[in-house]
Amino acid sequence: QVQLVESGGGLVQAGGSLRLSCAASGGTIRNHAVSWFRQAPGKEREFVAAIMWSGDYTHYADSVKDRFTISRDNAKETVYLQMSSLKPEDTAVYYCAMMTRGYYSTYDAPGAYGYWGQGTQVTVSS
Repeated sequence: QVQLVESGGGLVQAGGSLRLSCAASGGTIRNHAVSWFRQAPGKEREFVAAIMWSGDYTHYADSVKDRFTISRDNAKETVYLQMSSLKPEDTAVYYCAMMTRGYYSTYDAPGAYGYWGQGTQVTVSS
């Protein structure tokens, strides 16, 4: 049973940066795509970024493209999300998730993910 634990969230001013980490234990993420999703108060959970198991391919939501970078270190069983040029609208709880169903082409579908972390709060002040 894989457990995912996010860390690195916090309060930051607009224009600032944060790096989120998603550490896996109890199993391996090495052969699985991993993604970040976020959920703001009163809104649906939305896809943020995805990375293929090998790290060869990444995808981003249009709203974060060119500002966020997803990466992974399979030896450390950890996936990262580097967030720069943060905006107040980036405020949300950020979740990492490991894909267990379907193919990488469904990277933005929450239903493709069988394991989720508990989330980490990111708050961007204006």
